[in-house]
Amino acid sequence: MPQNARHRDVVYSARVISFALSDSQKVARDTVREFARRELRDRARPCDEESRCPDELLEKSWALGLAAACIPEAYGGGGVEGGHTTSAIVLEELGYGCASLGAAVAAPMLFVRPLVDFGTEEQKRDYLPLFTGDRYHAATLALHEPRFTFDPCALETTAERRGANRVLRGEKRLVPMGARASHFLVLARGERGPGLANLEAFILPRDAPGLRVHDEGDTTIGFQAMSWGRLTLDGVEAPPAWKLGGDSGIDGRRLIASLRVGGAALAVGLSRAVLDACVPYAKERVAFGQAIAKKQAIAFMIADMRIEVDAMRWLVWKAASELEERGDATRAAAIAQDYVGRKAMKIADDGIQVFGGHGFIRDFPLELWFRNARLLTVHEGPAAV
Repeated sequence: MPQNARHRDVVYSARVISFALSDSQKVARDTVREFARRELRDRARPCDEESRCPDELLEKSWALGLAAACIPEAYGGGGVEGGHTTSAIVLEELGYGCASLGAAVAAPMLFVRPLVDFGTEEQKRDYLPLFTGDRYHAATLALHEPRFTFDPCALETTAERRGANRVLRGEKRLVPMGARASHFLVLARGERGPGLANLEAFILPRDAPGLRVHDEGDTTIGFQAMSWGRLTLDGVEAPPAWKLGGDSGIDGRRLIASLRVGGAALAVGLSRAVLDACVPYAKERVAFGQAIAKKQAIAFMIADMRIEVDAMRWLVWKAASELEERGDATRAAAIAQDYVGRKAMKIADDGIQVFGGHGFIRDFPLELWFRNARLLTVHEGPAAV
C-alpha cells in the first residue's frame, strides 16, 4: 500500500432529496385543489351518470393554464421549464376531485407535452399557439389498440414509407377526449420493428383523408365522464411535416414513462380521496355500541391506507424527477405504475369494506372510485406529466 494511502481523502457524493414543495408548486397545488373541490367533486356523480364532461367545465378548467404552463414563452405559453413533478402534484389534486373529470381536463397535455419535448421548431410554431388562447382546445394522444394483448412495445399500427411520406394503417381505441379533438398524436410501430425505442408519432388533423373518428360512447367500467374516441386509419398519408420530431423522431421510452407517471398521479389523488372519506365515517359509524374506528380491523386498514398513499406519492415524484432530469425514467415509471395500480385498487376495495353496505350504493362515491381505480390499472395512461 502506498505510504500516502491512509491520508487520501475519500469523497462521497449523493444527491439530496427534498420532499418540500417550492413556492410555485404550492401555489399550483392550492389553485388546482380549490378548483377540484369547487368544480369536480360535486359534479363527479352526475357527470358519471350522464356519461359526459360539460363544455362549461372544460372552459373553466382552461383558465387554470395546465397546458399553457409548459409551453415556452416564445410560443405564447408560461415558459415553465421541466415541471414534471409539478404536473404530478397537479394531477394528484385533479384525481382527488374526480379522476375521470380530472383526466378529461388534463387531456390536452397528452398532445402538448410530447410536442414540447420532441417537436421540431416548425411543429411547435404551428401547433403550440392553439393551446395558449382563452378558449378550450381539445387535442389528444392515440395509443391503445383494440386487442386483449395490447402492449405499447408491440403496436400493430404501422407507418409504411411511401416516398417521402408515411402511410398509416391500424385502429386505436380508448382515445381520451377523442370524440371532440381537433388533432391526434398517433403512435405507430417504427420501421425497425417493435420496442419502445422504435415508436414513432404523427400529428394528424381530424379531417385527414383516410382517418375516421368514432365516438366510443358509454363503453368502459369507469371514467364514464371521459369522452372516449376510436380511430380507424385506412391508408392515412402523412407528409414529413406530420412526423413528430422530423428526422430525429421521438424518445418512445420517455413518452410512455410520462403517460405512466401521469396515470399513477391521478390514482394517488383518488386513493387519498378514499382515505379522507373513510376516516370521518369510521369515527361516526357506530356498531355494537362503539365507533367502528375503534375496531382493530378497521383501524389497521385505515392506517395502511395512509402509509400506502404516502409511499405511492414518493414513487410518483421519484419517476417525475427522473423525467425532469431527462434521464431514462422507464424503470422508475414502471415501478410507480405497478405499485400504485395495485395499491390503489386495494385502497378502493378497502374503502368499500369500511363503508359496508353503504359502499355498494350510489349515495356514496365509493363504488365510483372503485370503478375509476380499475380503469387506471388497465389503461396505459389517461394523462401525462
